[in-house]
Amino acid sequence: MNKMLTGAVAAAASFAFVSEAMATEWNVSLWGKRRAFTEHVEKLAELVDEKTGGEFTLNISYGGLSKNKENLDGISIGAFEMAQFCAGYHRDKNRAITVLELPFLGVNTLEEEVAVSHAVYDHPAVQEEMAQWNARILMTSPMPQYNLVGTGEPRDELAEFKDMRVRATGGIGQAFSAVGGVPTSVTATEAYNAMESGVVDTVAFAQHAHLAFGTINRADWWTANLNPGTVNCPVVVNIDAYEALSPEHREALDSSIDEAIGHYLANYGALLEKWDSVLAEKNVTKVELAESELDAFRKAAADPIREKWIADMTAQGLPAQDLYDLVMSTLKAQRGGN
Repeated sequence: MNKMLTGAVAAAASFAFVSEAMATEWNVSLWGKRRAFTEHVEKLAELVDEKTGGEFTLNISYGGLSKNKENLDGISIGAFEMAQFCAGYHRDKNRAITVLELPFLGVNTLEEEVAVSHAVYDHPAVQEEMAQWNARILMTSPMPQYNLVGTGEPRDELAEFKDMRVRATGGIGQAFSAVGGVPTSVTATEAYNAMESGVVDTVAFAQHAHLAFGTINRADWWTANLNPGTVNCPVVVNIDAYEALSPEHREALDSSIDEAIGHYLANYGALLEKWDSVLAEKNVTKVELAESELDAFRKAAADPIREKWIADMTAQGLPAQDLYDLVMSTLKAQRGGN
């Protein structure tokens, strides 16, 4: 009888050990708070948990694991298994994907942003550069074209951008610099304080960020049609952690990406639909620049910045022209070749 009990206890202990070994927990480093920009990560966590019966969980942290500008570094050393970052925070570390931050690329919808981003992410040069940080790009965080909120009198002419202090990163910052603006790359979480203290006159964000980080609460006006570009913010995983997943857990993760992106698009679409009511509620004036002003902005910023980017990145050994052409061909294909 004692032998039977001993065997049963051993079997139970063995089963408990195997069950524990099968469980996988990943830490995920985001920043700010839950918002439209993070809904695909939240949905991904939900789906993975459901598909694995709780055996694979994503523990999402908003700022508790790392500063937003240090998320890629954290991934590289395995401090956490998944993270979100924006290319403009450290352009030298992710040079290839900065093609997606060039101003005036002509991306019109979130669906187009997903298509061009994922096409670029699949390029061998991008994958090789990310691998240097032990990072694998999982999915994008598609955002609409950025626009400004500002204080004081509305700026609806290009000449009024001269000496304008603007929170803008990446190619958007370069675009404003091309027309005499003074960009500063404070992080999203620092933008409100920069606006409140007068460090910047204006802030360039997508709509969700103006809401999430409170800049809309200090705004007197918002540019409805400036649309100089957007920033690119991938979600990445640590390669070692990804490759260590069981086939079942890896399949649960990979197969959930499209649904997570779909959820993000639906959620963001609802936010865009109510944006005008947000402006009215907060008494923010909608400013529309004349087409002639927009044409002048594009002429000053689009071609020169693109050509300089291609020349600089080519000199650094990247297939810059191929990456830019990939964006354009993907856009064309997304629009049915018309």
